[in-house]
Amino acid sequence: MKSFLEKAVNSFPWILLAFTGVALLVPKYFLWFQGSWITYSLGLIMLGMGLTLKAEDFIRVLRLPGQIFVGTFLQFTIMPFLGWSIGILFQLPDVYAVGLILVSCCPGGTASNVITYLAKGNLPLSVTLTSVSTLLAVVVTPLLSSFLIGSRLEVDTTSLLWTTFKVILLPVFLGVVLQSFFPKFAAKTNQYSPIVSVLLIAMIVSAIIAAGREEILKSDFRIFFAVFFLHAGGFFLGYVLSRGLYKDLVVARTISIEVGMQNSGLGAVLARTHFPDPNTAIPCALSSLMHSLIGSFLAGAFRKSKENFHIDP
Repeated sequence: MKSFLEKAVNSFPWILLAFTGVALLVPKYFLWFQGSWITYSLGLIMLGMGLTLKAEDFIRVLRLPGQIFVGTFLQFTIMPFLGWSIGILFQLPDVYAVGLILVSCCPGGTASNVITYLAKGNLPLSVTLTSVSTLLAVVVTPLLSSFLIGSRLEVDTTSLLWTTFKVILLPVFLGVVLQSFFPKFAAKTNQYSPIVSVLLIAMIVSAIIAAGREEILKSDFRIFFAVFFLHAGGFFLGYVLSRGLYKDLVVARTISIEVGMQNSGLGAVLARTHFPDPNTAIPCALSSLMHSLIGSFLAGAFRKSKENFHIDP
């Protein structure tokens, strides 16, 4: 059974491709999976990850604030620069260029924690980076987006903070508490958490793709390549730059994943709220697929790697 579950987790990219393929062909199978379903699914995933952690793990991370600063700094510099420059390089129509910049200026997404978990990365660092970048996004995302796009944006601060609390912080906290008081239950649950996370992420991404199917199928093919290179560049530069600063391979991989994966849902909300053309949200919808797909391939490679060692800088 354990071997089967391990193989299923390592097949994440193919599971994701299969699910999204069905979402494009027969969207009705995923259109019901919206709103609260996505929110609670993300919470369940984070609860499962919390069950693998102890309070000491977060204390250890907080003792190394440099890693948190570097990860957050790279998140809000590499991705916005790539989003802006790729839009120019690919000569994207304004509507797509705006959407690409929006998603590039967003904080890290919950999916990055899942990919880090599957990749056997530094999960406490990943959760911390996602939380910090999300809190900073209240100010940084509107400022960066406005600067690069040239228009004023507003973010629902209360909603963003509440979502961060209920989807990331609270479930992880509950998981840590359960792990502390019920270690046997946690150990039993942890056998199944990875495959549950894989299936739920596949459902979430497919639901987003299904909802935007009509616009995606009509879109300019250049946007597919633009979104791909945005995330591929984020993963690559995040890894190279953090690897140059830290001897710890696991930390470099974790920061790479955190930089390369964005909160595409926030980008889509901003696009739909502040721009009249629905096509502005297309890069955000494609982003959810691209970063999960690239991340899942990397997670599989990292998971199989024999170099999963850890050296504190």
